[in-house]
Amino acid sequence: MEYTVDSLVSLISRIHSNAAEFTNRRLSDKNIVSSHGFILYLLSVNGSMTMGEIARSINRDRSTTTVLVRRLKEDGLVKEDASKTDGRSKNISLTAKGKKMNSRTASISSDLLSVCYKNFSAAEKEQLLSLLLKFNENIEGELNP
Repeated sequence: MEYTVDSLVSLISRIHSNAAEFTNRRLSDKNIVSSHGFILYLLSVNGSMTMGEIARSINRDRSTTTVLVRRLKEDGLVKEDASKTDGRSKNISLTAKGKKMNSRTASISSDLLSVCYKNFSAAEKEQLLSLLLKFNENIEGELNP
């Protein structure tokens, strides 16, 4: 398919699919996929998060997020603790095994970025980021007026 300015969203979707496939092929544990890797990354940055915070951060509904987190919990990568401030909420955080897996997924992510940015100058990387942020702000502005 030849892409044009009118098919940019389709191209972004294809890039997303290819990036997920790149990541998933490098994960030998078939229980873990790229969506799990992003959750592990978020928890490594934030320490702990509620299910709602994770759902908003990964742009998924709570039920999908619950399934993803449940798999991570079953694999011993995350743990749940009752919130000290809200009895209805649970805080999700990494286990030692989760920290180790996060290191692995971070390495895969770094490899992906190296492939994606091959032949890009630093200025081109910054310009791409700036344009995509603007593109996203326009969409989010329509969704959340």
